[in-house]
Amino acid sequence: MATLKVEIVTPEAALWVGEAQALIARSSDGDFTILPEHTATVGDIVPGIVRVETSEGEVAFAVHGGYFQVETSLSEGWTNVTVLAGVAEKTTDIDVARAEASKGRAEAALGASARGESDDTPAHLVAQAALERAELRLRAATR
Repeated sequence: MATLKVEIVTPEAALWVGEAQALIARSSDGDFTILPEHTATVGDIVPGIVRVETSEGEVAFAVHGGYFQVETSLSEGWTNVTVLAGVAEKTTDIDVARAEASKGRAEAALGASARGESDDTPAHLVAQAALERAELRLRAATR
């Protein structure tokens, strides 16, 4: 029987490594699922929730973008999936109060930057990115 090994890694640490039945995520082309014996491929991951289905249940991660790589050896019966994320965290580790505070700060910064400035100023773009990160963390933590 073919196996699927999944690794979720950031520059700081390997967040999760283990055997799984599936990895579910979203790329710029849409949602995708990796199963054992998946064809070898490389692609991007857009900000969202990456889910890993294991025999013990689901493990989920808030991933703020990155890449994935699938390696397969059909003759040896294994498939390895590596998710390389610049920033990611296990959804059960998200500090909701901190995420809500970040969202509030980003919304305040957006309100301040909206008064008389265009939407493409550095301050507005930084505040918009911070708001998107906070909202993803809150969605992931409360799903």
